[in-house]
Amino acid sequence: GGSVKAGKMPEGEKMRQCKQEEEQQQKEEEREGLIEFYSSYQELFQFFCSNTTIHGAIRLVCSKKNKMKTAFWSVLFFLTFGLMYWQFGILYREYFSYPVNLNLNLNSDRLTFPAVTLCTLNPYRYSAIRTQLDNLDRITQQTLLDLYDYNMSLPRSDWSTLSTQRRSSRSLLHHVQRHPLRRQKRDNLVNLPENSPSVDKNDWKIGFVLCSENNDCFHQAYSSGVDAVREWYSFHYINILAQVPDAKALDESDFENFIYACRFNEATCDKANYTHFHHPLYGNCYTFNDNSSSLWTSSLPGINNGLSLVVRTEQNDFIPLLSTVTGARVMVHDQNEPAFMDDGGFNVRPGIETSISMRKEMTVRLGGSYSDCTEDGSDVPVQNLYSSRYTEQVCIRSCFQLNMVERCGCAYYFYPLPDGAEYCDYTKHKAWGYCYYKLLAEFKADVLGCFHKCRKPCKMTEYQLSAGYSRWPSAVSEDWVFYMLSQQNKYNITSKRNGVAKVNIFFEEWNYKTNGESPAFTVVTLLSQLGNQWSLWFGSSVLSVMELAELVLDFIAITFILAFRWFRSRQKLSPPGPPPNSQDNTAFQDEAPALSAPHRFTVEAVVTTLPSYNSLEPRGPSRDGEVGHE
Repeated sequence: GGSVKAGKMPEGEKMRQCKQEEEQQQKEEEREGLIEFYSSYQELFQFFCSNTTIHGAIRLVCSKKNKMKTAFWSVLFFLTFGLMYWQFGILYREYFSYPVNLNLNLNSDRLTFPAVTLCTLNPYRYSAIRTQLDNLDRITQQTLLDLYDYNMSLPRSDWSTLSTQRRSSRSLLHHVQRHPLRRQKRDNLVNLPENSPSVDKNDWKIGFVLCSENNDCFHQAYSSGVDAVREWYSFHYINILAQVPDAKALDESDFENFIYACRFNEATCDKANYTHFHHPLYGNCYTFNDNSSSLWTSSLPGINNGLSLVVRTEQNDFIPLLSTVTGARVMVHDQNEPAFMDDGGFNVRPGIETSISMRKEMTVRLGGSYSDCTEDGSDVPVQNLYSSRYTEQVCIRSCFQLNMVERCGCAYYFYPLPDGAEYCDYTKHKAWGYCYYKLLAEFKADVLGCFHKCRKPCKMTEYQLSAGYSRWPSAVSEDWVFYMLSQQNKYNITSKRNGVAKVNIFFEEWNYKTNGESPAFTVVTLLSQLGNQWSLWFGSSVLSVMELAELVLDFIAITFILAFRWFRSRQKLSPPGPPPNSQDNTAFQDEAPALSAPHRFTVEAVVTTLPSYNSLEPRGPSRDGEVGHE
């Protein structure tokens, strides 16, 4: 006998197994994939509100059956978002305004003594220009006699140079006549005649006339006759100085006849401790402790541990029309900074002991976005004409001088000379005075832009000064003091009380103040403030922010996916059709594949989703059926 073994499974078993595999495949598809995208915006929003840690978001979906509550929580939620981002805007605006904190530090240490500049306060009659000054004095004497009926006394002239004086006097008189000193009626009295009884001498303004090369003239007027005469005389005096070819000819230092005694830290000063320069209006000037190789250091604070000077203040062979005061002028400044006597100096009274106590103060500013300061002036669009480090006043004066050379063709005598330029002199530049005063008016009105171009340095050292005064020498000691000065310094006593003065400059204490700046709003501060606002309005953390960022990314991804599907569906629903009147059979034949295309997609999907279906079929012809014989 023989038996037959079936090689095939029953038909019902096959269907049951296929159904199980389809259910298993569906379950696997429902599992969460590596990248999950939602089928609609509503599904995305519901998932976010149900699972986020942001407070109040779940109320937008859990109360969807109550439209009033849903509307209320929606308005509240988005209003809260708006208020939070309004606070964010305030924080960002404050951050990008770059605020700073002021830090005050008190330091205690031995201090380097600053530089001290002392000037005679009276310009000297230098031998190189004595003849021109004598001629200018005579012209001024005649001018004052014509205007005010005042006969000014003049110093005695050297008769040996009388012929030279006459020749230079004619040349000087020609230029003075081009810039005469005149009186002019005030604006409200211009229409009245000069001999009108209502016009008084006090109703006149005095000044001098300045003309351009095109004879365009204006009257440089002053309300004070003293100021007008000094300015007019100074204008001609500067022209005389500019005619000297070598500036060293004006370098006539007379240290011993001006400074009778000099002591620092109870030690005597010598020539190595000072430098000399000439100022057009303040005469001979001496700067102490300006040598950077050997600077003074105060061992102790107090009047006995500073600089003490006895100076001569008696005027002798000076120019009274330039300086109307008696005494000396002193200025305290840092090393490597020029002494601008007009800005920071003050006068020392004759017959008085002036004690000046100092307190050092340093200022350190933040640069970059925090302030408009400059580190060394290299980023300032103004060339530094001084042989010193950058300061704001150095920049401003350099800016004016450069504009002067550009506009007027020559340089102002009070400021350093740029390369390739020469000082203004009306023997070479006839209209420079007209150009100068016009430019000066623009400079003061900041038309030149010097005050905007020149920025403050980020590091500054200043000295706060306070002065005390006492009579020196006293009534009971003046006899022997002046006697000793006459014996030691060959001081010729003509006016005891106005002849000398004493100056003491010292540190009040060793403590010095440093004013520093630090950022008030850093990145860490900004993040902290943003986190505080986020926690205040939503009570959430950084991870909640990441959830919100995830929502935005998912929203963008779904938007791209839906747009792509819409584009593909538009392509499938709009195939190229036949011509309107065409009866060609090829059109019908072309439509057949298009109509069968969805069917082919379905069959391929079935084959793909059920890879184990073929395993139920026999693998070869030998397995279609087998017969076994025993």
